[in-house]
Amino acid sequence: MNKRHGIILFFIALFAVYALMEFSASLNPYVSFAEAKASKSTVQVKGTLVKATETITYEAQQLHFFLLDELGDKVPVSYHGLKPDNFEHADSIVAIGKYKDGQFQADKLLVKCPSKYERKGETQQ
Repeated sequence: MNKRHGIILFFIALFAVYALMEFSASLNPYVSFAEAKASKSTVQVKGTLVKATETITYEAQQLHFFLLDELGDKVPVSYHGLKPDNFEHADSIVAIGKYKDGQFQADKLLVKCPSKYERKGETQQ
C-alpha cells in the first residue's frame, strides 16, 4: 500500500469516528423526571397531561402545563413555541429538554393523540 492510500484510509477513519461521536451525542434517552433532575444533558420524558384547565396556560408563545411521568411524578413543564395541534386531547406527551430552575424546560413536544380510526371503547393490541 502506498502513502496515498494510507492518507485516504486515515481520513475515512477520522470521519467515521467523528460521525459516531455526533450520532451518539444526538441520542436522547427516555427517563423519568427524577433522572432528568440529575442529568445535565438533553433528555426525553414521556408522560400524560394533567388536564385541569387552571394548570394549562398559553401566552406569548409560552406554554406552561403539568406532566405526570410513568413513575407518578407531577412536574411543571415550560415550552416556548407554537402550541401543538390537539394538545388538550393528547393521550401522551414526550417532552424533550432539560430540568432547570424547578421545572422541565422543553425544547420540543411530541404529542400522541387518540386515533380517529379506533372505535370508542375498543383498544388495539
